[in-house]
Amino acid sequence: MAHSRSFGIGRPPFKTRNTCSLVGCATQSRAHAPPALLCYNSLAMLDTFLVPEKTVVNAKGDGPSIDVSGTAHRVLLASLHITNIIEQESLDVSIYGSADGTTWTAKPITSFPQKFYRGQHPLLVDLTQRPEVRFVRAHWEASRWGRGTETPMFEFHVTLKEVPPEVLREAAAEAKAMA
Repeated sequence: MAHSRSFGIGRPPFKTRNTCSLVGCATQSRAHAPPALLCYNSLAMLDTFLVPEKTVVNAKGDGPSIDVSGTAHRVLLASLHITNIIEQESLDVSIYGSADGTTWTAKPITSFPQKFYRGQHPLLVDLTQRPEVRFVRAHWEASRWGRGTETPMFEFHVTLKEVPPEVLREAAAEAKAMA
């Protein structure tokens, strides 16, 4: 499987899934007709950073605008990865949407629960009911209390991946079976 993570200008935030299979003729022996290896590229799926790796923050801020208009499916998986912290602080990360990449929604589309510790935290971002949203970006706020310096420090990043519909169907079927 070929992966390309990208963040920056000139590099699309998509990965291409290569699927390969062996094809041969059942009536011929392997000695006479070895199977052929066929590969094809399926649709490109969004797989990018909403906040770049190793981002260090000590105040509120915004990530870059990410174009999601090319996604085939409008359900995305955002993953918050907190890699470094100091004690007695909190991080709030929200995701905002935009039709043009410059004017953002007044309220976030969704938000991660407030975080205090290192770890990985997944969040589904369902844009199926928001057809006007063509761009998304992260917004964060960091705060600190207690003794020592009042300046918070978080090192984190947020990834954003398109969720294939077959994965959603499988998860829904599994949840229904467990109910």
